[in-house]
Amino acid sequence: MKIKKDDQVLVIAGKDKGKQGKVLQVSPVKKKVLVEGISLIKKHIKAEQNKKGGAKVGQRIELPTFIDISNVQIICPLCKKPARIGYQITKDQKKFRFCKKCKQNIDEKK
Repeated sequence: MKIKKDDQVLVIAGKDKGKQGKVLQVSPVKKKVLVEGISLIKKHIKAEQNKKGGAKVGQRIELPTFIDISNVQIICPLCKKPARIGYQITKDQKKFRFCKKCKQNIDEKK
């Protein structure tokens, strides 16, 4: 997968189109990513009361959900523009990602 955890991405399709966020989690099997602040759902937590008199207040929590990896595009940390990613192999057989706009190594800055 060309997108990894902690990459900055731009949503290019869906209800959050145009928003940016940091990748929190990647699921390579499902080909989905979890992006901070994108595709939020509201989860309702029911109020509870303990036998000892303590009460737990009900609330709504917003949680991010997975979105398809084809709906996001990585933002190059060097040229700060949305770009496609390619792979190159060095002479000592190490594989790295590079930005196809500025032709620079993306993994070098991390």
